[in-house]
Amino acid sequence: MQHWLQRGTLALAVSTAMATGVIATAMTSAQAAVTTADFSGLVQQVTPAVARVNVTKTVSEAELAKAQTAELLRQFFGDRLRIPDQAATPAIEHAYGTAFFITSDGYMLTNHHVVEGADKITVTLNDRTELDATLIGSDERSDVAVLKVAGGQFPALPIGDSNALKVGEPVLAIGSPFGFDYSASAGIVSAKSRSFSRDISVPFIQTDVALNPGNSGGPLFNQRGEVIGINSRIFSGTGGYMGLSFSIPIDAAMDIYEQLKNDGEVARAYLGIYPQDIDRNLAEAYNLARPQGALLTRVSPDSPAQKAGLKSGDIILQYNNVQIMRASDLLNLLNRAKPSDSFRAQIQRDGQQMLVSGKLEQAPSDVRAQGGDQQNNGVQLGLRLRNLTPDEQAEISTDKKSGILVTTVDPTGLAARSGILAGDVITNFHQKSIKKVTDFSDAISSLPEKGVVTIEVVRQGVPAIIGLRIE
Repeated sequence: MQHWLQRGTLALAVSTAMATGVIATAMTSAQAAVTTADFSGLVQQVTPAVARVNVTKTVSEAELAKAQTAELLRQFFGDRLRIPDQAATPAIEHAYGTAFFITSDGYMLTNHHVVEGADKITVTLNDRTELDATLIGSDERSDVAVLKVAGGQFPALPIGDSNALKVGEPVLAIGSPFGFDYSASAGIVSAKSRSFSRDISVPFIQTDVALNPGNSGGPLFNQRGEVIGINSRIFSGTGGYMGLSFSIPIDAAMDIYEQLKNDGEVARAYLGIYPQDIDRNLAEAYNLARPQGALLTRVSPDSPAQKAGLKSGDIILQYNNVQIMRASDLLNLLNRAKPSDSFRAQIQRDGQQMLVSGKLEQAPSDVRAQGGDQQNNGVQLGLRLRNLTPDEQAEISTDKKSGILVTTVDPTGLAARSGILAGDVITNFHQKSIKKVTDFSDAISSLPEKGVVTIEVVRQGVPAIIGLRIE
């Protein structure tokens, strides 16, 4: 199970393994080379540039009740249950994480999930100085956020080359696990280029460094004291450290930093493909010497991929002269690319290899529906929406329809209760045609305080009408 490292509480069991005995055999040269790295001097050197992030969030009692009890009670009592309105008494939630200076004039890096939804952000330096921090920008897909504090002559950390990391190389993390400030933990690089899903746009560095809630946003160092990653998450069945820790490569983080600082947003490249891995059986079916490459299961209409001549069933073996072993290799390269970048791919089609080339375009970005707490009527739909790309629009235009795509559904919101799913295309809402997200926002403003309204959607190519109960 994937866990953020921002905060949490769990019981820690400490066990000590003791072994006795005498080893009489001589050490081989390989065994002798395995030594423990001494980071004591490095910790002293870099600690002043690391800070604890303190986040304050305001959460209403109504929101807490919905998230914690309403859905659970409805499972037992159904829609007959009427939960009385509660006074919107604000509750203050405190969270914490870690950040570090990358410039002497006060720019800092941390994780998006550390500062998401924050009303106030402060940072505490190692000399106990507390400074107010401004959120310059935050990117959910890469989990990178940029902070700025007023002042100058801060101890900025040197930036390393995460691409030069080697599996087995010693690394060091500094952070505030469970609020224990400036805790250092060391380990080795276990693997590189780990990908979790399409929603994550960076190839993570996997280590066995002990990370726990509170380490989020802290720096990962190599032996030279250079930052080569931002600690982001762990895989755990308990919420605590179990030997699998993941960090954002600093190369990717610095690219996000530059875009957020200069443009206020992150522009991503778009190719328009749906790749999958090739297993042993597919390798044999496609006459490959071994399982390698990214098999295209779909190519979006009018996308850069289609314009370049790519087709469903093609296998991408190389992309810009980089060998592709897995689909994640290709996605990692695309996630680091920029719109308008040219590409050249070596593919296999019908047993024959060929070259294709083209130019990437800008990917559409998600837009949060302007409903919910931003509207005077207070309707909480719990949707994240975006406009359709031209090729997505072409897929539903056979019925002369247009619409917007549902990218995320809050499981506690009204939309989820009514059966709306991520991937649905909303074409009509409350008897109003929907072509853009702004149309949806306008329709929300005319919703009744209570009652049922209709939402017309296209789900997997099939039109449907859903009744949305507002309560």
